[in-house]
Amino acid sequence: MTATAARAAELQTDTWAALGTTVVVRYAGPPDSAVAAAVRAEVEAIDAAASRFRPDSELTAINALGRRGGGMLGASRLLAEAVRLAIRAADVSDGAVDPTLGAPLVSLGYDRDFSELDAVSSDAPPPAPPARLVVQHRRASRWQEIDVLDDPPRIAVPAGVALDLGATAKALAADRAARAAHDVAGAGVLVALGGDIATCGPAPAAGWGIHVTDDHRDGPGAPGQTVAIRCGGLATSSIATRRWMHDGQSMHHILDPVSGLPARGPWRTVSVAAATCADANIAATAAIVMGEDAPVWLARHSLPARLVTLDGTVQTQGGWPA
Repeated sequence: MTATAARAAELQTDTWAALGTTVVVRYAGPPDSAVAAAVRAEVEAIDAAASRFRPDSELTAINALGRRGGGMLGASRLLAEAVRLAIRAADVSDGAVDPTLGAPLVSLGYDRDFSELDAVSSDAPPPAPPARLVVQHRRASRWQEIDVLDDPPRIAVPAGVALDLGATAKALAADRAARAAHDVAGAGVLVALGGDIATCGPAPAAGWGIHVTDDHRDGPGAPGQTVAIRCGGLATSSIATRRWMHDGQSMHHILDPVSGLPARGPWRTVSVAAATCADANIAATAAIVMGEDAPVWLARHSLPARLVTLDGTVQTQGGWPA
């Protein structure tokens, strides 16, 4: 191999903090600042469109409309795409991944950026179901009442509904960023936004190596499994991370739409590989919520998955490597 060919085969890595997580970009070829710039643009765009915590975001304006009695508001094409994906997630998961959980999340204390919460260490045992929270009635599902229109893009929300796109918007950003970076690099690209990983273009000879664990911040030495993907996306959802204290109890961010409370298990962490990062994220989040029904649902959709129980027992299916 010539020196030029060897340099072209090198993998470059850029990393920085954004969206309350870590952004990692890997691509083949010589260093090129335009690759990271393309990813930054997509990350910044999704934050401006879909952040629940930014007072100037489009989603904040949509949720304010819901508090005022509902109605329709003009939106960017990006937010329209993000809301449409969230509706699709609810549809394909039979409502397990519900974008109308903004109000329950606020009531449980997730009312500001995660960095500002009283966080629980990821080294602590996974949280038990909240002891003093009692479900008085089944929460009504309202995602079917959201409407997205085009030309120009508009979003209609009913009265009293607050959207949270945390389950899908970051994965959408990963997919978009990987495509944008590939267009710039002209080579294979991997983009990781925390546990949401997307690829575009040809993979390295050995595939894209990914260490699957409860918390992506723990590094390659953490308990877990290293796998390789050649295309598509991989997402990991976990109740062992993004936890905070509220009213003396440990909470996590994956809610059961029926109760509006943190999902009760039996899964601590679920990783799924799919054609896109968005599809992988939808499936991983849905599996946490579905609990014991998740393996059957994942098998029905032919999705390779790795499921970890609360006690650390690992179960794989659908062609996920042992």
